[in-house]
Amino acid sequence: MPFLRPFFVLSVAACAGCGGGNAPSSTTTVPPVDVAHVDPFDVNIGGVTSPYYDAFNDGDIAFDTPLRDGDGLGPLYTRASCDSCHTDGVRGPGLVQKMSVVEADGITPSLDQSELPYGHTEHPLTAGGGKTPVLPPDDPNIKVTIRVGPPVLGRGYMDAVLDSEIERVAAAQATRTDAIHGKINHVVYASETVGDPAFNTATTGETLIGRFGLKARIATIDEFVADAFQGDMGITSPLRPLEIPNPDGLTDDDKPGIDVELDSVTDRAMYVRLLAIPARHDDTDARGTALFSSTVCAVCHVPTLKTRSDYAVAELAGIDAPVYTDFLLHDMGDDLADGLPASPAVDGEADSFEWRTAPLIGLRFDKTFLHDGRAKTIEDAIEMHRGTNSEANASIDAFDALSSDDRQSLINYVTAL
Repeated sequence: MPFLRPFFVLSVAACAGCGGGNAPSSTTTVPPVDVAHVDPFDVNIGGVTSPYYDAFNDGDIAFDTPLRDGDGLGPLYTRASCDSCHTDGVRGPGLVQKMSVVEADGITPSLDQSELPYGHTEHPLTAGGGKTPVLPPDDPNIKVTIRVGPPVLGRGYMDAVLDSEIERVAAAQATRTDAIHGKINHVVYASETVGDPAFNTATTGETLIGRFGLKARIATIDEFVADAFQGDMGITSPLRPLEIPNPDGLTDDDKPGIDVELDSVTDRAMYVRLLAIPARHDDTDARGTALFSSTVCAVCHVPTLKTRSDYAVAELAGIDAPVYTDFLLHDMGDDLADGLPASPAVDGEADSFEWRTAPLIGLRFDKTFLHDGRAKTIEDAIEMHRGTNSEANASIDAFDALSSDDRQSLINYVTAL
């Protein structure tokens, strides 16, 4: 498992001198392992003890485990495990394709979405009796876009942030004289029960502040897991007990009834909740910190927000959480628009042009950037924030106006996260 990597490295070094036909001679020198250069991720937050330490390890195993027909996989699915889209808690490699009926401009959602009776997500795989996948229709009016599985590092910190902090930032942005005016995605709690009541006591139909997902369409970690179970794997749970609509009209699969017990949701949710935020690298310079603020990056990628003092994980309670997001939706312009309509069944109040500010957590472990991976470098990602009507245009102007040394200092600051 990933959190055993440092031990594995040490074990290999120790065993290099063990007996056996291939053992080195007594004159062989084994170089020492410099564990100071191990750069860990996919590890639990520091200081947690049992039962949370054990819950993290159990959840890590469950998160990685592929599910099969006998577990309730299908009738439709996109991936067979959580780890497929969030390997070791970081980005990808799994992805999903979204689709929408758009107007002639290619980005504005059509009022008539009836050509997509099974929703806006492609489900290319079938199991458990399913025979017919859900694929984009062959129609030039259908816009198809990609979403790469986002990292889930540090999501417990995000879960713990006070609602009042998100509301405070939204109110402050509303008074700005530039284009930056983020909005909260108010979402409806769609699950039929809660996971762990220590973390969530929402009732079905209650309006909450969205936090999770690329458009902040999910409010809690337990629902994030249950929604992925149902929508990505066709796995039903007490939170989401119904199979998603499918062309075969199936209401069940090879495992009759609800596919998994509540523990299957809460185990995976605890793993996500207890994932650490990787420690910042020490090789960034103070100039980068100042530039992150002066180029207005910090207005949306808010470096820290306060957490609840009563959060059930004591290590996350009453702290300044380094989340680097405001949790708000921002108009990112035509180039990043996905054509999806604002709807409770899609992305809540987020429209085609709006995306939640990505939390810059563990960014150095990502190989691609932006929601669809189109940016291959941090600088590419910064420049691709520019677009017609994008709220980020002035910030990109400020970045472009920097000297080459200052641009590099800013990039160093971000890539040290």
